[in-house]
Amino acid sequence: MRKIETNISDSKEIDWLGVFPNHWKAKRIKDVFDEFGSGTTPQASNPRYYENGEIPWLNTSDLNNDVVTETKVKITKEALEETSLKLYPKGSFAIAMYGQGKTRGTVGLIDFPFTTNQASCVMFKPKQIDLKYLLFWFNYKYESIRTINVGASQPNMNQDFVRFLQIHYPPYSEQTAIAEYLDAKTKVIDKKINLLTKKADTYKELRKSIINDAVCKGMNKKVKLKEGEYMFPVNQNWKRYRLKDLGFLYSGLSGKAGDDFNQDDNPNNKGFIPFTNIANNTYLKANHLGTVVLGENEKQNKVRKGDLFFLMSSEGYEDVGKTAVLAEEMKDTYLNSFCKGYRVTKKFCEPYFLNYLLLSDNYRKSLITEGKGFTRINLKMEKVTDFYVYLPATKEEQTAIANYLDEKTQKIDAIVINIGKQIDTLKELRKSLINDVVTGKIKVVKN
Repeated sequence: MRKIETNISDSKEIDWLGVFPNHWKAKRIKDVFDEFGSGTTPQASNPRYYENGEIPWLNTSDLNNDVVTETKVKITKEALEETSLKLYPKGSFAIAMYGQGKTRGTVGLIDFPFTTNQASCVMFKPKQIDLKYLLFWFNYKYESIRTINVGASQPNMNQDFVRFLQIHYPPYSEQTAIAEYLDAKTKVIDKKINLLTKKADTYKELRKSIINDAVCKGMNKKVKLKEGEYMFPVNQNWKRYRLKDLGFLYSGLSGKAGDDFNQDDNPNNKGFIPFTNIANNTYLKANHLGTVVLGENEKQNKVRKGDLFFLMSSEGYEDVGKTAVLAEEMKDTYLNSFCKGYRVTKKFCEPYFLNYLLLSDNYRKSLITEGKGFTRINLKMEKVTDFYVYLPATKEEQTAIANYLDEKTQKIDAIVINIGKQIDTLKELRKSLINDVVTGKIKVVKN
């Protein structure tokens, strides 16, 4: 296989598709597949539909812009027979019509017979289209597809949108050459990305273990331990407190509408701490702020340096109960409504140590169990204020542990950030390679 540069003058342009070679075709998806379909969700409360299921049931979260080799959920024959579900053949192509996060617009080539939920559009019985080529084409157009909204309330697409979506492609032999070339090249890049990801994950696990050890034992690694309130070991010399014994919770912003946030150049803008920045950081700083419009006499709780913030509501257990602490003084700054602020009032308690303690695995797991809900997981204020923690006797010892953890975690964070930059560079290389090949800027032919 070899590649040569395509002559740019031998090209044509269509608004949606961009520039591509003259001998390539532009067609709608409905013209390259004979059959389309979707699915449904069997009644979740019926155990006969799920227990010991053997039939793969595709969710949009299974789609990965690549070949799909398994589904997270399997259903029973009863579910297939008693609902409107249809079994689709191996080699079908699927796209997520809607979903949270970056799910919408994600595609997959399904490597087994399967059925699906209502969020996926399934395409099968292709006509003169190499499905591996189509995978790479959808990778190229992924971000553009996500900008299109067919729904009224939330971004989504429907089967009609998918059917009439235009694609471009070369003759079949050239498609297979492109698919083979990109498959080989992207596998090399993906292998490097996977190795770097594993390396970053190893450092993240090391970071967690250092925190877990320090907030359990302190600086003396040979200290004797005792069983704490939540059945995990703690330093036998540390004292137990409820959080309400050390400080108090306060509410985030109230009575605000979506239009009040992140307006450009509004003279009444004030800083506020977004949910995502609490989820993603240990310490919060001025560059982690959004803006909110506040009236001159509007009464809202202001944050202070040393305040901790709890994520009180989340779509899953991963974020709920997560804390972060404010590392610098910020004038006229407020907290988002999904969180609660916590202000330490006891002078013997070091808030930076307390934050590390609450971020450790044992304390996180214990607090997470108090979360309740289905579509959202919520923590009640009293569950947080009644939560037990174990502290060293003096603030000096707490501060020494926090300083030690700052030094250790900052070094690890710098390494992880550097690895992340390498991964981003490789992902951009992968993206630009796919874009250049599926638009004909780089021509791929078989020898």
